[in-house]
Amino acid sequence: QLQLVESGGGLVQAGNSLRLSCAASSRTSGNYVMGWFRQAPGKERQFVAAITSWNGGRTYYTDSVKGRFTISRDNAKSTVYLEMNSLEPEDTAVYYCAARGGMQVLTTASEYDYWGRGTQVTVSS
Repeated sequence: QLQLVESGGGLVQAGNSLRLSCAASSRTSGNYVMGWFRQAPGKERQFVAAITSWNGGRTYYTDSVKGRFTISRDNAKSTVYLEMNSLEPEDTAVYYCAARGGMQVLTTASEYDYWGRGTQVTVSS
């Protein structure tokens, strides 16, 4: 069983930055595809970014965050990061860290096996 704990959320003004962290309970997290999702009030959980455990950590992003967000991982620390720059009010949501076994990167929340409890990000205009 893999446990994930997010941190780093907060309230920021538009244009500013935040870095989210996701600490995993086991070093075996290095064998999982790690992803970030977000959920705004009244909306479905949405894929944000993912990173593989192989090939140097290949990254994937939803179109709305490309060029602004960067996902990275430090397997030695069992931690995944989401660097968020040029934040917009539309980025306001609860951000969740997730992990899935296997090698395939998928963007559907139901395909992920483990989830954190989320961290709130609020961007004011």
